[in-house]
Amino acid sequence: MELKGKKILIVEDEANMRMGLKDNFLYEGYQVICAETAEEGLDIYRSENPDLILLDVMLPKMDGIQLCRILRKENRQIPIIMLTAKGQEIDKVLGLETGADDYITKPFNLGELLARIRAVLRRTTRDPEPDFYTFGDVEVDFLHREVRKRGTQIELTNKEFELLRYLISRNGVPVSRECLLDEVWGYESFPNTRTVDNYILRLRKKLEDDPESPQHFLTVHGFGYKFVD
Repeated sequence: MELKGKKILIVEDEANMRMGLKDNFLYEGYQVICAETAEEGLDIYRSENPDLILLDVMLPKMDGIQLCRILRKENRQIPIIMLTAKGQEIDKVLGLETGADDYITKPFNLGELLARIRAVLRRTTRDPEPDFYTFGDVEVDFLHREVRKRGTQIELTNKEFELLRYLISRNGVPVSRECLLDEVWGYESFPNTRTVDNYILRLRKKLEDDPESPQHFLTVHGFGYKFVD
């Protein structure tokens, strides 16, 4: 999928950070527009229709969390990655619960940020997914990010849900562990192929009738995994 030319809106009040990101994104082939405040960012979003928003949490007046809420009310699909200088877990959780697709904490590695941007853009520029999807006795509500098995809600972490989403989108197609890392995690500084194995085991335990003899989340030996409806 060609990502060059995608338009990124940077909402960041630190001038050096804002211009440094802009220069690097332009070098990577993206279109870039910038805003110093949430209010300016909202106006630019409405007029420019960006493909992705890179949103700082700590902004003057209206902060990034508030802006993210407004953006999500207007557009459930626009990809949002949040930047935060805070290391507190509550900020990260709040950002994701507000509707951000990902977050990264300052200071960050530019290569990791670019990888996350590519991963989020790939996930969000595929063909539109259905609001609901069912397999076996499992129902997936993509709109509300909820999963039920025989009518009982199953709690999935954010990454478990994204892994499930991607596997469903590739129904019947074998996918390598490396591809899953790139598509779901979007970077390789921490996860490894064993991470994929562990998350597949989690999905099997939560969604298969018999995790030891899975019917939907199948192993493709020596390669990766395959979801079968």
